[in-house]
Amino acid sequence: MSTPDAPYRSGFVALVGRPNAGKTTLTNRLVGDKVGIVSNRPQTTRHAIRGVVHRPDGQLVLVDTPGLHKPKSLLGQRLNDVVRDSLADVDVIVFCIPADQPVGAGDAFIARQLKNVSTPVVLVVTKTDAASKKAITAQLIAASQLVEAREVVPVSAVADEQVDLLAELLVGMLPEGPPMYPEDQLTDDDLERQIAELVREAALEKVRQEVPHSLAVSVEEIIRKPDPRDPEAVFTELHVLLHCERASQKPMLLGKGGATIKAIGSEARVGLEHLLGGRVHLSLHVTVLGEWQDDPKKLQRLGY
Repeated sequence: MSTPDAPYRSGFVALVGRPNAGKTTLTNRLVGDKVGIVSNRPQTTRHAIRGVVHRPDGQLVLVDTPGLHKPKSLLGQRLNDVVRDSLADVDVIVFCIPADQPVGAGDAFIARQLKNVSTPVVLVVTKTDAASKKAITAQLIAASQLVEAREVVPVSAVADEQVDLLAELLVGMLPEGPPMYPEDQLTDDDLERQIAELVREAALEKVRQEVPHSLAVSVEEIIRKPDPRDPEAVFTELHVLLHCERASQKPMLLGKGGATIKAIGSEARVGLEHLLGGRVHLSLHVTVLGEWQDDPKKLQRLGY
């Protein structure tokens, strides 16, 4: 617990970085549970996801943001707006740069955005498990030249290396104050969005070509009732829509004889049953929502 010498601290920390910089994997590791979906596809994260880290000395509210990038669509512009809005309201910014890829134009683009904010920056070189010590050292030097950082920390969320050190360091940079969330709460993301994201994560693993960029998921209905197999347990019936942009993409999501959509459902159900704490019946349907990434009304309907 906090002591008179080390008072309790709480505040908001935004994680920024280009797509696939390891922000969500690091967020999940810091929280100690899955609050954001992970995929090797660019722009997997499309919302600012808040994960709550509970520690004896303080509470970190992590804002895992979409990857900052040069947008090619209205959706891309809105994702960048989400990041910029997040930066305006936090106590610390964590700038994630992966150890296994050269520092590039995307990192420089983000560094330029950070020059306009007065919030302290912690530079985190992620994915150190995927790089040699020599490469990590070179990356730490290259990254340090991009931005004026209060601290520079190499971490591996996958191998759980230096993650606790990072958490301790971040708590020390927060203002003194009471916890903002109860101890049993790990995210403030609403249930409907968590369900949609778990289905989208499963779909991203099963489809190729241009489909991942064109895929959106919405929840039509959630029905919770006593489980007929166990009256003390809850059974959840979910009706979920997978939206693609073109008619040619629909067969890719369905697969031959419906094999792909069945595989998506099977994979998603595992995470959904963990989330909902009981058996789940998942009904998936594929619809074509033409060019939704550039249509303001369709984006609003999908929650972007």
